[in-house]
Amino acid sequence: MMAMTRPTVLCFSGFDPTGGAGIQADIEAVAAAGCHALPVITALTDQDSGRFYSLQPVDSELMAAQIEHLLNDFQPAAIKVGLLAGQAALKLVSEVVQVTTGIPVVVDPVLAAGGDGTPLGEGSIAQGILRQLLPFTTLATPNISELMVLATADHQDVDLSVDQANDPQETLAARLLADGCHAVLVTGTHAPGDAVVNRLYRTGEDVVGRSWPRLPGSYHGSGCTLASHIAGLLAKGVPLPRAVDIGQRYAWQTLERADKPGRDQFLPRRLWREEFTIADPEE
Repeated sequence: MMAMTRPTVLCFSGFDPTGGAGIQADIEAVAAAGCHALPVITALTDQDSGRFYSLQPVDSELMAAQIEHLLNDFQPAAIKVGLLAGQAALKLVSEVVQVTTGIPVVVDPVLAAGGDGTPLGEGSIAQGILRQLLPFTTLATPNISELMVLATADHQDVDLSVDQANDPQETLAARLLADGCHAVLVTGTHAPGDAVVNRLYRTGEDVVGRSWPRLPGSYHGSGCTLASHIAGLLAKGVPLPRAVDIGQRYAWQTLERADKPGRDQFLPRRLWREEFTIADPEE
């Protein structure tokens, strides 16, 4: 008897040679959701577990050919977008998102390196994401810093005073929703405190916050892991609020089990279930 075919997720991300973030994170987190990743690399990076050195965008003609051949062969059930290193990649991915209507799109707006905060991509990339990509996005997963950059890319006059709103983060998220994004999950990994608080914003719905114990140390690839696993769950038909909840728990568990094969940041252990299955096979 043939096995049931797994849903596929078209993933656009950069290549991280540490394997902690980028396309490897997508592949592993999507696989952990029971789906198959279709990886399209948008940029090659030179980085280690603590420092970012350089970035080289992938040739846009090669990317276009890969996309064409994949879409002629597969029918993705979801799309996940990570690092877009330039306008050419942004244009290609935006076109794909606009023509593959009816499937969920998860955007993790990678604007800086997770290790040392080095800015990634061109200066205008945030404005391009806001205008060309977010109006077609099911879920965006910015951290607080990325939220600020995106929400003010076209709205330099945003007033974050307490007179306007008790929660400036909600004001910023509302900007993205007003620009067409269906839902925004703001991750609290970059905020201080003993807990990481993630908040899901949707138009006309109550804000849903989840709090997770902050783990000691620094982690590389947590955002990619979260967004990709949610994309895999959406590809399987899991409703958005449930997918966000499961995705957060999965991401936290990968960090709880993370190890430190290099000298600096911890790397998420995204396939820990498979490791345990191999070590202790069922009789």
